[in-house]
Amino acid sequence: MDTELRDLLFSVKNGDTSVDEALLKLKKQPYIDIGFAKIDMHRKLRTGQAEMIYGAGKTAEQISGILTAMKENGQDRVIITRLSEDKADEVAKEHEIRYVKNASIAVMGDMPEPDGTGKIVIATGGTSDIPVAEEAAITAEMLGNEVVRLYDVGVAGLHRMLDHLDELMTATVIIAIAGMEGALASVIGGVAECPVIAVPTSVGYGASFGGVSALLSMLNSCASGVSVVNIDNGFGAGFLANRINHIKGAK
Repeated sequence: MDTELRDLLFSVKNGDTSVDEALLKLKKQPYIDIGFAKIDMHRKLRTGQAEMIYGAGKTAEQISGILTAMKENGQDRVIITRLSEDKADEVAKEHEIRYVKNASIAVMGDMPEPDGTGKIVIATGGTSDIPVAEEAAITAEMLGNEVVRLYDVGVAGLHRMLDHLDELMTATVIIAIAGMEGALASVIGGVAECPVIAVPTSVGYGASFGGVSALLSMLNSCASGVSVVNIDNGFGAGFLANRINHIKGAK
């Protein structure tokens, strides 16, 4: 891979390859194969964000191996989602990570200074939604965003949300996280001018079907400008909010 990259750079220097052609070739560069994982080290070049690690289903040894390969190839900031405390303890023996228990998420590397165009507001219906919210919040912060947390502002006590209209109306993007009937996203969508990312959670009693009721409510929101990610997908919401908050001239 190093030889191919050197040849490509010399080709650009000699004028045989244009900068745009070289960039396209770099975006198509192969992954690093470590046997049990194929690590996409050029994802940041293609998409703007480096590869992250989904921890569920992977052993601590596999996660450590992936982190080692990432560090050896210049990636010094990594997010590991859905990581159990036991696995985090094992990984921490080989790598310097910070584990956030209530979000089941670990991060490697320093938190960057926010460089987004505005603020990401994360609101939850209840305290029980905080683990998903923290997954979203830490993801967004690790990608360089200022995050405002508004927790336990659900529709069962609507005045709690109304006390934060200033934050909601000045946000660049809002993540609305709720279980039960999932009404929070529609209510926020009715007062905010920015995009609203709705996250249904699996919080709720029997007939909530593990979050399906909240998912369907959010998909059928009568408020314009509300989009929906999958049940409990705080990472996906934080990642998408980051992209919106880094659009040039967003706010």
